[in-house]
Amino acid sequence: MQIAPQTTAGIDPEKIAPDLFFAQNWRASAFILAVFLIVGFALRVNQLGAESLSEDELNKLQTIQDYRENGLTGRNGEHPFLMKGLQMLSVIAAEKINNSISGPQSKISDEAALRFPLVLAGTFTTLLIFLLVSELFGRSIGLISAVLWAVEPMAIGFDRIAKEDGLVLFFFLLTNLFWVRGQTAAERGKPNWMWHAWAAAISFAALMASKYYPFLLAVTSSYYSIFQRITRQKWALGHVRWVKFFIVMGIAFLLLNPTIMLPDTWREMLKFSSENSIAHDSYEFLGHFYRNQPSYWLAGMPWTFFYVLIAVKSSLSTLLLFLAGIPLMFKRRLGDGRFFIFFWAFFWFMPFTVLGGKFTRYFAVAEPLILISAAVFVYYSVRWLSKRFDGKPTLAAAFQIAVLVIVIAFPLFDSIQAAPHFRLFTNVIGASLAPVGTYFPHDEFYDASTREIVADIAARARPNAVVACETPSLYEYYAGKTVRHDLKFVSFSDKSKVAALMPGDIIVSVTGRQYLSNKAYIDYLVNSMNPIAETRIMGITSGEIYQLDANTAAGVRSIASK
Repeated sequence: MQIAPQTTAGIDPEKIAPDLFFAQNWRASAFILAVFLIVGFALRVNQLGAESLSEDELNKLQTIQDYRENGLTGRNGEHPFLMKGLQMLSVIAAEKINNSISGPQSKISDEAALRFPLVLAGTFTTLLIFLLVSELFGRSIGLISAVLWAVEPMAIGFDRIAKEDGLVLFFFLLTNLFWVRGQTAAERGKPNWMWHAWAAAISFAALMASKYYPFLLAVTSSYYSIFQRITRQKWALGHVRWVKFFIVMGIAFLLLNPTIMLPDTWREMLKFSSENSIAHDSYEFLGHFYRNQPSYWLAGMPWTFFYVLIAVKSSLSTLLLFLAGIPLMFKRRLGDGRFFIFFWAFFWFMPFTVLGGKFTRYFAVAEPLILISAAVFVYYSVRWLSKRFDGKPTLAAAFQIAVLVIVIAFPLFDSIQAAPHFRLFTNVIGASLAPVGTYFPHDEFYDASTREIVADIAARARPNAVVACETPSLYEYYAGKTVRHDLKFVSFSDKSKVAALMPGDIIVSVTGRQYLSNKAYIDYLVNSMNPIAETRIMGITSGEIYQLDANTAAGVRSIASK
């Protein structure tokens, strides 16, 4: 019996997954992709400054200001330089644009300028998903995966905050696109295939200059390693080339992350890794408070955290397609590209399931896995159903296009309904089990109403009032944009500060900023008085402002003294 030679993913994916009608030629694919790049960008950039800065985002803005005044410093050194460098360029460009136009409505806000680089990265992630998945599984699955990313509300939500995870995903996809294309070039006998490996090294350096995630290189190297036992394979680096690979990566890393050479940066990194810089004692998840530190492992945030996120934050249609697609991912007919997906899933879910520290934004790196699995099911089910139109190619084509439109329409509708507060989107399953905004309140609200809360306080507070809140520096930033420079902001979790509050002072209870350290105060205030003002997002209370009288001030001080 003659055994067919092994076919590695990327060498000829069209043989593994023949194209559907809407992806039969590059022009049709390019047109659809271009449309959804525009749609994805529009969804991500629209009302980008509608939500206030979060405390984390303010740290980035202040770091940029420090860079501009003092040159590169070790401030915020626990995070690499690349994203802050891109944000600095965005902020400077926004200032130049603002100086050239008149009218406050036309000006670009600090919030929008700071987030814009992540919007661009998220938009072009659509393109990278298409290119990489096309290499692995063919153009049809690549196109479906990409357009789902463009319109899925959870993906859009990740791209509208000024945090590093979106850049990590962008450079992870770029790294592996070069890697898989290098495999293809090597197996086809092209002499310059190693240039793809050098490009992959530079791309991974950019990933590391965005966030220190060295473990993601295990996905790339594991995928490479499984093919090394195949006889007559040509995709082999050898020891010398591997050494050169890491040298190229190291040089690129230093160029893209120059602050790594500053002693202050290392001090900040050591402080962060020792968990001494964690500001709050817990994280609220489904109404319960958990220690949110990596070293707590399974005693910290529940291992179910990200699985609940998938279940309640994915568009319902995408969730069902994803679940249906999981069995198909194990079929040999899908080709060897499925092993890349397996390694990606394993090296992400394995550590993040058991680590005790979790935030929803970490899932940005794994979100394409959900969409790829959904796309695989769409592809095979449409292909199977299209056989019913045998001999009627026009009907088959119309059917395939109609399915693509329907698959896209549901998450697109969800995103339009959720805009501009995409992180609050919860599907009907999640909404039926718990109120919207109670699953991951810290990440769902993410200080989104701070600007409005400060405006309310400025209009109501007595002169020289003390305001107890969980993010004093953030409140000071927005208070600096008002005429109320007399207000003093203190930490709500600092017992000594709370114990000094007097009648007329203010306490702010923010949804997503409730912790074990302030829960007793909040419970007392809720049961003792009505707030003088509250802010709401999508009909959900996002913040409550309490002004203390003589009795409640005494009651709060009594709790603080215990």
